[in-house]
Amino acid sequence: MQTVLFHSTIFGPIHSRRLGVSLGINLTPDDGKICSFDCLYCEAGFNAQGPGTTGFPPRERVARLLESRLKNMKAAGEPLDVITFSGNGEPTLHPQFKGVIEDTLRIRDMYYPEAKVSVLSNSTRLENASVDEALRMVDNNILKLDSAITPTMRAIDRPTQPAFTSERAIDDIARFKGQCIVQTMFLRGEHDGVSIDNTTPREVDALIEAYRKISPKEVMIYSIDRKTPAENLEKVSREELLEIAGRITSETGIPVQVA
Repeated sequence: MQTVLFHSTIFGPIHSRRLGVSLGINLTPDDGKICSFDCLYCEAGFNAQGPGTTGFPPRERVARLLESRLKNMKAAGEPLDVITFSGNGEPTLHPQFKGVIEDTLRIRDMYYPEAKVSVLSNSTRLENASVDEALRMVDNNILKLDSAITPTMRAIDRPTQPAFTSERAIDDIARFKGQCIVQTMFLRGEHDGVSIDNTTPREVDALIEAYRKISPKEVMIYSIDRKTPAENLEKVSREELLEIAGRITSETGIPVQVA
């Protein structure tokens, strides 16, 4: 089984296809996976590998490790475009998520004030008031919407909350009134005998309606780039992604980044 990729709280910097030179922060355990989705394409593997033993890193430890890394990078003259909350699961599940964001912004301003702070979230925790407040503080509030059609979303993302729907995600994201970026993974394939394809005209039409309702400052679309835990998934070509991007922009006026 493919397992977690990040065995530390602070990792990188790495070059992100979408964000540039990125220093990562993993707010989930460094020896397991905790997520409210169990996506077929997750580079960190399936949730079945378990949550590990180390738990969520304490807020104070995250701040200490981040400041040490940024201080050393600054002294070495290393570039930094973004500090990105990602890692082995959903960062907004951290019980002190808002406090961690406040610490990160303060430390960022001390060493790399020009760097952006980004959060990659799967949109399942937006009804939590403190999560909502924290995401409004960051530079790049990047929210997942892989399908505007609930059965497709459930087949791809496999939410751990049985009641979670695409409709709920769209309504929750729309409350940010454009203060967000929507990120969509396009793929096709098969898993456990179920055919999956969110590139069909019906799927793209539904996503375009959702993007129109949400009115984000940008849409990011991408496809598989690394090994996935579900083996029978197919990468969508860049040419096809560009065609989809063209439709989105022409029908909504929203800029689209293709990674």
